[in-house]
Amino acid sequence: MIVYDGVAKVVGPKRASLEKAQSELAKVNAILAEKKAELKAVQDNVATLVAEFEAAKKKKEELAASVEDCSKKLVRAEKLISGLGGEKTRWGESSTRLGGEYVNITGDVLIASGIIAYLGTFMGKYRQDTIHSWVDLMKEHAIPASSQFSLRAVIGEEVVIRQWIIDKLPNDQVSVENALILARSRRWPLMIDPQRQAN
Repeated sequence: MIVYDGVAKVVGPKRASLEKAQSELAKVNAILAEKKAELKAVQDNVATLVAEFEAAKKKKEELAASVEDCSKKLVRAEKLISGLGGEKTRWGESSTRLGGEYVNITGDVLIASGIIAYLGTFMGKYRQDTIHSWVDLMKEHAIPASSQFSLRAVIGEEVVIRQWIIDKLPNDQVSVENALILARSRRWPLMIDPQRQAN
């Protein structure tokens, strides 16, 4: 028993010390688990922030590309608008000219019909004199007609006339009028051909 008592005196304080150490270890393990949970929460938060940063970065790149595209479209639109600004003047002039032609269409077509039907056999000077007298008749009878009548302007198509000239039609008024009369006649007209090129 003396031995037991001696051992108990040695082991007792060590057991108390062991229990105290185990109690402190349990407390420290609880604190460690709490800190690990906090660390995991912080790591999850960091991962979320990194994902949000990547999404924001991608959105920024998309917006930068969109801004670049919009600025290019804006430059093209400004060029188009400035180009169309010049067209406004041309369209206004064309509208005014077409309005005048619309008013004068009755007399102009009547004179053009007379030229095709009756004046193909006459020289250029006689044609002009006759056309001037017809224009004066139109004015006397209040039929609207162009004061400076041109058969080329009334029934001619500039693209077709330009092709005729490329195909060696002389570029004078009588030759062009003769070609227009030939193109618009239903019958074979009788023509004066001083250049001998009608065949």
